[in-house]
Amino acid sequence: MTDKPTQVKREPVYLRLRGFREFGIIIFIIIISLLIGIRNPRFLTLGNFHDMLLDTASLSVLALGMMLVLVTGGIDLSMESVLALTGMVVAMTIKENPHLSPLLMLVLGLALGSLLGAITGLIVAKGKVVPIIATLSMMYVYRGITFIISGGKWVSAYEMPDSFKEMATGRLLGFSNLITIALLVYLFFYYFVNHTRVGREIYAVGSNREAARIIGINSEFITCLVYIISGALSGLAGVMWVARYASAQNDTASGFVMTIVAACVLGGVSITGGVGTVFGVLLGSITIGIINNALPMIRVSPFWKMALQGLIILVAAIVNIAITRNAEKSQLRRREL
Repeated sequence: MTDKPTQVKREPVYLRLRGFREFGIIIFIIIISLLIGIRNPRFLTLGNFHDMLLDTASLSVLALGMMLVLVTGGIDLSMESVLALTGMVVAMTIKENPHLSPLLMLVLGLALGSLLGAITGLIVAKGKVVPIIATLSMMYVYRGITFIISGGKWVSAYEMPDSFKEMATGRLLGFSNLITIALLVYLFFYYFVNHTRVGREIYAVGSNREAARIIGINSEFITCLVYIISGALSGLAGVMWVARYASAQNDTASGFVMTIVAACVLGGVSITGGVGTVFGVLLGSITIGIINNALPMIRVSPFWKMALQGLIILVAAIVNIAITRNAEKSQLRRREL
């Protein structure tokens, strides 16, 4: 008598989707987009979608850097000031040397941002200063340096060459150059996080720093590295920001760090460390972009704008947390079976 081969019962599609960590934020994006589209059909046009992505490009790059820091259990409040400082340096450089290549300006932003991030990282990793205190202090230091080197003055659009401003106005394969840059950054870090040893070590340090040390991971190096990456991406975002808005100001991105953290939290990144995905952060950034783009289109009063933004972000975060918990329960049940 032969035994019949046991058949593995496949889960229904909706149950498999429940196990997808970013499912909640995707559902929220679809629902809110449809509701806004009913109110103003122009919201759902390809042109508006492109403009929304263009406005979100800098935020998405910044949120990716913040994600890596949060995954290790830290936080980087200095990102907005690194953005402002690198943006001002690049704007002043291109103003005095209009013949320089925009690509060189991107490299300059990355290099300067990396240097500033390394300083912050050393303070946290080697100096053993609590991340929120260290980065808050450096936020004011870098902002002060921005005022000092600029003499309190701005760099305006007419002082920048057209070749530099074309970084934002030019297109590649139908998309703005800034969107293309952001996509390339995300592709690189998707591979880095998921397919490299260092990427896995970042999550190990955030999940259990002591256990990571025991198995031979250099926690100080990883901590310093994520702040260098955060600084580099802030520097890159600074160049993108200046090109997008064709101006460099001393108070550029002031208070923007909370929006960056909101994008990460919406994307499922845990502020206690160890949890977060590149795709989730991208979805969180897009959600913030949708909210910022939609509220003026449905004629929300500026007096109500910030309150509604906060409420929508809170609702999205609650929905995402609830579905994430369901995903974790579904994965646990699969392991038990």
